[in-house]
Amino acid sequence: MGKKYAIGIDYGTQSGRAVLVDLADGTEVADHVTPYPHGVIDEKLPGSGVRLEPDWALQHPDDYIEVLRRSVPAVLEMSGVDPDDVIGIGIDFTACTMLPVDAQGTPLCMLPQHRDNPHSWVKLWKHHAAQDEANKINRIAEARGEKWLKRYGGKISSEWMIAKVWQILDEAPEIYDAADQFLEATDWVIAQLSGNILRNSCTAGYKAIWHKQEGYPSREYFKALDPRLENLTETKLRGEIVPLGTRAGGLTPEMAKITGLKEGTAVAVGNVDAHAAVPGVGVTEPGKLVMAMGTSICHMLLGTEEREVEGMCGVVEDGIIPGYFGYEAGQSAVGDIFEWYVEEAVPAYVKEAAEREGVSVHEWLEARAAKLKPGESGLVALDWWNGNRSVLVDADLTGVIVGCTLLTKPEEIYRALLEATAYGTRKIVEAFDSNGVEVKELYACGGLPQKNRLLMQIYADVTNREIKVAASRQTPAVGAAMFAAVAAGSAAGGYDSIVEAAKKMARVREESFKPIPENAAIYDRLYKEYTALHDYFGRGGNDVMKRLKALKEEVTRHA
Repeated sequence: MGKKYAIGIDYGTQSGRAVLVDLADGTEVADHVTPYPHGVIDEKLPGSGVRLEPDWALQHPDDYIEVLRRSVPAVLEMSGVDPDDVIGIGIDFTACTMLPVDAQGTPLCMLPQHRDNPHSWVKLWKHHAAQDEANKINRIAEARGEKWLKRYGGKISSEWMIAKVWQILDEAPEIYDAADQFLEATDWVIAQLSGNILRNSCTAGYKAIWHKQEGYPSREYFKALDPRLENLTETKLRGEIVPLGTRAGGLTPEMAKITGLKEGTAVAVGNVDAHAAVPGVGVTEPGKLVMAMGTSICHMLLGTEEREVEGMCGVVEDGIIPGYFGYEAGQSAVGDIFEWYVEEAVPAYVKEAAEREGVSVHEWLEARAAKLKPGESGLVALDWWNGNRSVLVDADLTGVIVGCTLLTKPEEIYRALLEATAYGTRKIVEAFDSNGVEVKELYACGGLPQKNRLLMQIYADVTNREIKVAASRQTPAVGAAMFAAVAAGSAAGGYDSIVEAAKKMARVREESFKPIPENAAIYDRLYKEYTALHDYFGRGGNDVMKRLKALKEEVTRHA
């Protein structure tokens, strides 16, 4: 048997990327990015111009198909690989990114009668407008003593499936009624590729409150939320839930034509971007925390038993690697915060200086921030520009910078923001450690570790742990390709388990980031200040952030 390949597609927030991978050793033969033509829809709907309220974030489902139309043929052409030698295709996705579909699987926003209703569109993971529903989900679960709540760190996020579904029912019952099913976008794209709707165990477990042994929460619980939701899980969330690496089916004739791949090519069930990255960096055993670092961070960890950890996004059996309990935590803004600072808050002279030097504003700031010692700026910040995902699980929290003076420089603020996100990660590491889920090593993958050396050194210093970095720039896509190889199986030239695939295909860089003891000592002191602010603003000492947000909404509504 000659060389065999798989394609992994990583569906991010702004674009989709296809990577063609050699199954023998994980070499990335070709990759291609397709920016989503409609991007993130957060101000008004395409076409009609219907305005969206604050905290909305939508997408256009055809943008996902556009990635298949453009990026898959592109990697085939660039590599010169014969489509006959591509034995599988797999995808990963931001989550929970969900959409309502009709009985044919057509997204409701593609139907003329529903197009102008924002609730008919794809709700992107960072759609936070279902916070009211999330608060009620948590309050009622707590009042009823629902034991599944502890598996999610005591709180369900507004980013997840049930809150988003309930928001649709609350605000657009006609869309709820018209929906035959609510699907994760990852499962919808797989249905387009294979012709079969299957729900994957990863998104069902982490984002839709499903449990391998116990199933979904009870009908009584859903009835207590809203009598109209009583049958939700048997009707609009119905469907088989299968483990990662399962073959969803073969590529349909129509999709074979669009992609240039062979009809019948194995299609793996959907996955989540961060979760696919775990085998992508070669982690298939407990004790190793994988940070998928980009606009946000997902923290993934394997365990041999189910434990309760404050603010974790979930613990799911078979959720990451079959045979283990997969733990997830996260920060809802990281790269997004640095981008906000560069786009919205940096003085003009910085942009001009960066242009003169022929570097990006990020690089200009990083070079100067790297010359500062820990503590030299006198600043400490909270990393809540997009709310807090772990450990507080509260989308209504906002950002803080303390210590600014008339002498504060842009590079000092930039460094303080980098440090803030590292403190947020340390909070998560400590939460796992103190609840008996050990964190021995850190692994990093995604866009940020490749671009920002200072950031990685700060993370090593703040957490006081060595950080190994993925050799690949496209770790989730490589992980998705590994699962595609498992869906194809060894008989076709793939693998029979993800552990086997990861052994052969995953790679980390030779160089790692080790903590510098004198930096770690200063960061211990700064982290105490971060913790004091974190608990004061985040645990009810002062709800000023929520009061300001409520006032903003009130004034915006009447404007």
